[in-house]
Amino acid sequence: MNISIYTLTSALHDAKAVDAVTREFLSGLDIDYTLKGDDYSDYGHGFSLIYVRTGGTEGIFARLLPLLREKSRHPFYLLTSGKSNSLAASMEILSYLRLQGEEGEILHGNPTFVAHRIGVLCQAHEARAKLRGMRLGVIGAPSDWLISSQTDDAVVYEKTGIQLVHIDMKEVIEAISPQEEPISCVPTTPQVVKDALPGATAIYKALKHVVEKHRLQGFTIRCFDLLTAVHNTGCLALARLNAEGFVAGCEGDVPTMLTMAVARAITGVSGFQANPSSIDPETGEMVFAHCTIPFDMVESYELDTHFESGIGVGIRGRMHEGGVTMVKLAGDCSRMFVAEGELLRNESKPDLCRTQLAIGLDKPRHTAYFLTHPIGNHHVIVAGRWKEQLKAIAKYLL
Repeated sequence: MNISIYTLTSALHDAKAVDAVTREFLSGLDIDYTLKGDDYSDYGHGFSLIYVRTGGTEGIFARLLPLLREKSRHPFYLLTSGKSNSLAASMEILSYLRLQGEEGEILHGNPTFVAHRIGVLCQAHEARAKLRGMRLGVIGAPSDWLISSQTDDAVVYEKTGIQLVHIDMKEVIEAISPQEEPISCVPTTPQVVKDALPGATAIYKALKHVVEKHRLQGFTIRCFDLLTAVHNTGCLALARLNAEGFVAGCEGDVPTMLTMAVARAITGVSGFQANPSSIDPETGEMVFAHCTIPFDMVESYELDTHFESGIGVGIRGRMHEGGVTMVKLAGDCSRMFVAEGELLRNESKPDLCRTQLAIGLDKPRHTAYFLTHPIGNHHVIVAGRWKEQLKAIAKYLL
């Protein structure tokens, strides 16, 4: 991604000397950039940095701010070499931005650190662009027990650029056609699951039809209604659709669907929507569980019934052990929780939803969040360590 770099320079400093420092500093970063100088006419088109080259530029920036805010609502990223009092000026500018209620950050340090940080911020900027214009379906109302997981369509659109499309559950149910063809599965699959597979496949096809009809990039569905309406589950359908690149969430949980969309925009991979089932505040070990997991997240899986109802098709998936990130965005985009940890083992307890992940948080103190001020019950688990990137996109959303 090409980066546009704009400059702030005091007329009191020697222009040739400043230009020499600029060439040396920017070449040391080894990034793909276009130097725009003091021409801010196209500021905000693409990823933009403001290179504070010297001190004495605070007043220049204050006069520019109204124009820059007309052109972009993105955070301000102030690049500084530290030469010619540039760091001090950047600190004064950032302090001023904070007083104005604006987001910003000073990019300063050794070239390797600064280049890495710029790369992370570019990822967040590109992810933000992916979210804008996205259409996500809300199929049926949120499940009755999600009493804190509320959203406002207008706020969601303003903060993320995502349009929520509300779809009646009847549309899915009416699109479910009985499936007669045999479906292969491993010999150990329980007979009740084998009998439910054609119906679960029919739900997948119905949801795929609705996604295509409404031009959706994803959805969340009030899936428990399927238990009574067609005596089956959407677990298999969600596992398949997530693996196909859609955001597919359970229980009509809109904040979790938004979290899955943000995580996919950053990482390019699926996320696992799950409930924390147990927490050890002393060790930081937690167990997350749910009855479906994207097929592209697991190294193996088994089919079982849905845990709560004992009917339909559920997924017992096993992820590869290693680094993971858990994340949750509030429905009003007012805050985001992000923490990293290690997947310690896959469990298979009979008294929990079928997919069970035992995760050790890097910082056990983060368990306090779950016990004192959680953002609902569902959280999203992503393979890999993405905390820095997710916190960077939070600056665009919160």
